[in-house]
Amino acid sequence: MSERVVIVGGGAIGLSCAWRAAAAGFAVRLIDEPSPRSGSWVAGGMLAPITEAWPGEESLLELGSQSLARWPAFAERLSAEGGDVGLTAHGTVVAGTDSADAEVLDMLAGHLAGVGRQVHEVDAAALRELIPGLGPSVRSGLFVPEDLAVDNRRLLTALQEACRVHNVLSHGGHVERVEPGAVTFADGSTVDGDVVIVAAGAWSALLHPALATAVRPVKGEILRLAHRPGALPPPVHTVRARVEGRAVYLVPRDDGLVLGATQYEAGFDEGVKVSGVRDLLRDAEVVLPGLAEYSLAEAGVGFRATSADNLPLIGWVEPGVMVASGHHRNGLLLAPLTADAVLDLLQGNELPDVARPTDAARLNKERTA
Repeated sequence: MSERVVIVGGGAIGLSCAWRAAAAGFAVRLIDEPSPRSGSWVAGGMLAPITEAWPGEESLLELGSQSLARWPAFAERLSAEGGDVGLTAHGTVVAGTDSADAEVLDMLAGHLAGVGRQVHEVDAAALRELIPGLGPSVRSGLFVPEDLAVDNRRLLTALQEACRVHNVLSHGGHVERVEPGAVTFADGSTVDGDVVIVAAGAWSALLHPALATAVRPVKGEILRLAHRPGALPPPVHTVRARVEGRAVYLVPRDDGLVLGATQYEAGFDEGVKVSGVRDLLRDAEVVLPGLAEYSLAEAGVGFRATSADNLPLIGWVEPGVMVASGHHRNGLLLAPLTADAVLDLLQGNELPDVARPTDAARLNKERTA
């Protein structure tokens, strides 16, 4: 196959699509303007569709579950071609710290049971066996042993290397617009291709008129905490918690924890708010008081690419232009499924059944409604 594919965006979605397309024989050029604010760079790395579930988002739950099932093979192949991605399979503990939080977790467990997903309800004593050092206010929770986690920055490095192995050409620069057959940069230069794929995360809306109101940035602060000698070791399991109604998560790393995440409708505001850092640290200490002995290694802001219905946008925007964006909190989780779906489309097939809810054709229906 000699069809030329140009992919705009070098996060987990763009890189995964580039890798899979190039491995299948397409001539792929990847265009990226790296940002420390990209969702992939600052992500926690949770691959946890069950604990992300919420009533009314059953399609997203099914998407996430199907993609989670593809992750072990995806990671094994990627590790062979690009390097270790830091995939772990210790599951997720979800903790509630007051009676209202416990009621929400009970509701979530009931909802999941109703849609055929099993979680293990555990009391405070069982939680403390799973997570030593939990704070005294933690009352009860859930355990999802099937959840995975990945080191997001190792993943990006591995994907970049795998793309090099398969001769993906990389091109930097600020993209001004995308149209059938061409990508135009701010300086007026262009890169041509038979198919252009917009996978620029939260910035996708700036590149094509059809995406202008379809994808928006949702800001979130995220912290990295480094373990210090004498401090309580990081937990083995990913910890999600509700603290007086606020959500917080702690994802283990070899040298500490990733702690997140706030959520604001604030456009592309890049400032790390003092109140955001304060709230994350306060709530995390309620869950694991020993974190007070860690050091604050990084405080950053990332922008989630979010659609109106929280479902990704995958598919043709117009002949010659495709989108793979709008993954909100689930870009890393949905990378294998998205790459498979994009490859199907490039090969002239329809979207697979599991990916039908993501079909970008719904943009046309929204515009004509």
